[in-house]
Amino acid sequence: MIWYRRNAAVTTLVDSASAAGTAAGSMAGSVVSTAGTAAGAAGAAANTVLQPLVVDPLRRLQQGVGGVDGEAINDADRLWVAVDGMGGDYAPGPILEGCLRAVRLLPVRVKFVAETAAVEAAVAELELGEELREAQQQGLIELVPSGPSVGMNEEATVVRKKRDASINMAMDLVKAGEATAIYSAGNSGAVMASAIFRLGRLKGIDRPAIGALFPTKDPAQQVLVLDVGANMDAKPSYLHQWALLGNIYSRDVLQVQEPRIGLLNIGEEECKGNDQALKTYPLMAAETRFRFAGNCEGRDVLSGDFDVVVCDGFTGNVLLKFLESVGSVLLDVLKAELPRGRRGKVGSAFLMSNLRRIKKRLDHAEHGGALLLGVNGVCVIGHGSSKALSVVSALRIAHSAANHGVMEDLHRLSEAENETVACG
Repeated sequence: MIWYRRNAAVTTLVDSASAAGTAAGSMAGSVVSTAGTAAGAAGAAANTVLQPLVVDPLRRLQQGVGGVDGEAINDADRLWVAVDGMGGDYAPGPILEGCLRAVRLLPVRVKFVAETAAVEAAVAELELGEELREAQQQGLIELVPSGPSVGMNEEATVVRKKRDASINMAMDLVKAGEATAIYSAGNSGAVMASAIFRLGRLKGIDRPAIGALFPTKDPAQQVLVLDVGANMDAKPSYLHQWALLGNIYSRDVLQVQEPRIGLLNIGEEECKGNDQALKTYPLMAAETRFRFAGNCEGRDVLSGDFDVVVCDGFTGNVLLKFLESVGSVLLDVLKAELPRGRRGKVGSAFLMSNLRRIKKRLDHAEHGGALLLGVNGVCVIGHGSSKALSVVSALRIAHSAANHGVMEDLHRLSEAENETVACG
């Protein structure tokens, strides 16, 4: 969307830079006035001529209390989300801070599962005591004490030994129906293992997959890529099942009427690819429950031509990590190529604001988390480096998935799979 703002001196071109479902991370884009300060007198002169207005959906989210749209939140609409307070590189402080923001801005309540001593230390360090007490009194946050947590560098199977770890206790809350979704920025392998052990797999799904939302060239569209790390090796039947899962998520949550499903490959032709791709293609092409759009080459993932892209976890994780680096590398390269001198600084003041917005669209911290699809519950896995704003974004994803009836449709899918097997 392009907006124009007029005043006595100049018409300002404004790019909304709005991306559906995205959330702000630690790198917020600067307006040109900030760049003007750095540029000195030349930047100040530029600031009087053109002022790009960055309209960031999560910037609006951070302002004020009472919901994303500025309307009061009806407490009856709030859903309980279990949060693994000990998961993440910076836990529990920034995770708790994000939860406190989320309950003011989103129709959610939080069961914060963490070690008591660690929470008390974090509250004192970040001076969150008054805000936390107020949220507790209003019934927006409930602290749930846990035992020793699972470390980021521990083996996934440790969840079997640490039964009262925060991730296990949070999963149990979902299993018991005391929460509608779970969020964790902890050890992704441990999160997946705990989800399988505690929640169980959906019937008809052999292996759960991690689905991540990638930006496309259209700011209003995202593409769901799965798997991005749960399964390093995958059978053709797994890829077919993930396509079914991705189709439901894209349709229910992203509101895509008829998602276009693509199979990541090295060429568009049916005869291209490795043995896995060659065996998966006919399974996808014969499926009547989704719209198979054919092979998707790497250059087409962000093109907007596909709504869901399926691949094995090894390839998907490489793709994810590569995308995470693109924004910062692109910005650094362009910085180095910008002209020098007074005129160069004026031009740079305008350009840098746009570049920062581009970087934000490619920054993993802006997207909050990825869904673990295929387990019997809504589970969102956050990046290990998640801080407060990433937590808010992740809780938006969790609420959206729980609120759109994704699990009901996934259960119907598994029931249909079982009926097909029985008839066969």
